[in-house]
Amino acid sequence: MKLLNLIFPLIVLLFSNMAFAQKAEVNTDKSNIEWLGKKIGGQHNGNIDIKSGYLELNNNAIVAGEFVIDMTTITNEDLKNETYNQKLVGHLKSDDFFGVANYPTAKFVVVKSSVDKNGKTIVTGDLTIKNKTEQISFETMVSGKTFTSKIEIDRSKFDVKYGSNSFFDNLGDKAIEDMFTLDITLVLN
Repeated sequence: MKLLNLIFPLIVLLFSNMAFAQKAEVNTDKSNIEWLGKKIGGQHNGNIDIKSGYLELNNNAIVAGEFVIDMTTITNEDLKNETYNQKLVGHLKSDDFFGVANYPTAKFVVVKSSVDKNGKTIVTGDLTIKNKTEQISFETMVSGKTFTSKIEIDRSKFDVKYGSNSFFDNLGDKAIEDMFTLDITLVLN
């Protein structure tokens, strides 16, 4: 009987939390991801589309979520010469970088979130790129139905090797930094 007295409140608590969580789909037309990659003596930037996604919220706290990123939509914004622009985009889509023919999507799955002592939301989740999954944590700013984050990602952990000092020696000024930045804006419906 004592065990039943312990289990019943836990079940009620679990189902009451699930009942109040609201699932909201990502508005893919209003949401965007901007990328920035750096190399010695320069950098490149562009965009990637979000294919689909959702967040589950409970009292404005993130309790779950999943986002699919369409890697086939990688663009470049800084190269104005169309030939060089398409050459870079093609290289980023190739097996040297993200291999989009074999890995057309990347995915992020929320594992947990918390609010720190300064009121900032910290999200932790599993990021999968090229079938490699790593857990990452980052800060998210929340304003109504808009969630913004700036995330630093180590590409070497996802087997993105080209121009990386983590995989190759003596690259000199041809080296490309392992860390790249994603500025993410998610707008919920």
